[in-house]
Amino acid sequence: MRREPAGSRRWGLALLCFTALMANEAQADTCRLSLSQPRVDYGVIHRTERMEGASGRQSLGKRTLHLTVVCTHPSVMALRFNGVPADGHGFQFGRQGRFTLSLKQAQVDGRDVEWTVAQLPGEPASGRLLPGQTLVARATGARVTGRRLTAQVDIDVELAPAALAVRNQTLLEGQGGFELVSLAVPPSQ
Repeated sequence: MRREPAGSRRWGLALLCFTALMANEAQADTCRLSLSQPRVDYGVIHRTERMEGASGRQSLGKRTLHLTVVCTHPSVMALRFNGVPADGHGFQFGRQGRFTLSLKQAQVDGRDVEWTVAQLPGEPASGRLLPGQTLVARATGARVTGRRLTAQVDIDVELAPAALAVRNQTLLEGQGGFELVSLAVPPSQ
């Protein structure tokens, strides 16, 4: 049996798989959500390449996607991400990791917008998509309606140090889907 030297062991880290979903049939007929790439592949990572984050977890660095929503009629722009919650702060990546998603540089019809949490309408949000939350585009304190939403999606993957202690190449992955949410009915009903 051939053994690799300890420093040359590799572990494979692949795939964050994303899908685009619509909340209801009427929304699906009038709006289209797309991503610049539906899959993010971190490739094979050697143990020596890992970087420790501030939390003691191993960070694989940020990746960026571009999200676009185009509607035939003006619509309230509200998004949620459906994935397996890792904790209250992110989504599951492998058994011992998580990934977070943040919406940056968002615009509706060319106008800069900020985000609020639909469940807490008066509270501004950082643009971070958390499990169970819907973010609503707002400007000057009111929901924004429009035909085109563009945003940068920053993805950050972190793993517990134990997730990196593997003997063989190992596939770790996370998945989920972005959903354009219709807010015709207030979220509390």
